[in-house]
Amino acid sequence: MRMIFASIIINIRSSYFSLVCFLCILILMKLTIVNKGLVPYGEALAYQKELLTKRQNEEINDTLILLEHPPVITKGKRTAEGDILLPEKTLKKQGIGIFEIDRGGEATYHGPGQIVGYLIFNLYEKQRQLKQFVANVEEVFIRLLKDEYAITADRDLKHRGVWVGDNKITAIGISIHHAVTMHGFAFNVNTNLDHFKWIIPCGITDRGVTSIKKLTGKTQDMEKLKELTGKYLVQVFGYDEVEVLHEK
Repeated sequence: MRMIFASIIINIRSSYFSLVCFLCILILMKLTIVNKGLVPYGEALAYQKELLTKRQNEEINDTLILLEHPPVITKGKRTAEGDILLPEKTLKKQGIGIFEIDRGGEATYHGPGQIVGYLIFNLYEKQRQLKQFVANVEEVFIRLLKDEYAITADRDLKHRGVWVGDNKITAIGISIHHAVTMHGFAFNVNTNLDHFKWIIPCGITDRGVTSIKKLTGKTQDMEKLKELTGKYLVQVFGYDEVEVLHEK
């Protein structure tokens, strides 16, 4: 009888342990980081849409895509007619792509030396709200700049993104499709800031743009900055497990 009773207790404890482990697996926050190289904007946009559908169907984890683009201008939903300062024909003759996309915000520039991060995240899975989500993205770069470079950066609730004084160093633009985000951020590392003269960045006429290279006077290691971006994003968002994939 004692042996039977002991066996029952062992089975109960075993079942309880299995249930706890199962629940732990369920609540773990997992992130996949895809580190790509220089990718044409249209190709990257198609890739985002592919992952968006997979995330909506819960086929993949939250996914951060890190890459660079050849020179390109993207026009958000609030882009005004005069926000692109050069004729589009002139830009296209120079090989500068122009894309109208569904993110928030106005016109922005992407190019080599700028880390672009596309956030394919389930916005509401961990009780996230959009304003806090954007604030978290801002916090990634505020912490990174302070801890790694002793650069004081801040946010502006009227003009979202990350600012060093009156100069923007990280632009943010998000769209949401059936609870999953796409688009993301553009972090100026070694960016050619003269290219921002082609547009009114984010529709703001009385402020400028900056980069880590401009602030430090040194060209930065892009791969190191990608690693740091992933590291601080994991910290801010509280992910438990991270998978890093390197793709061309």
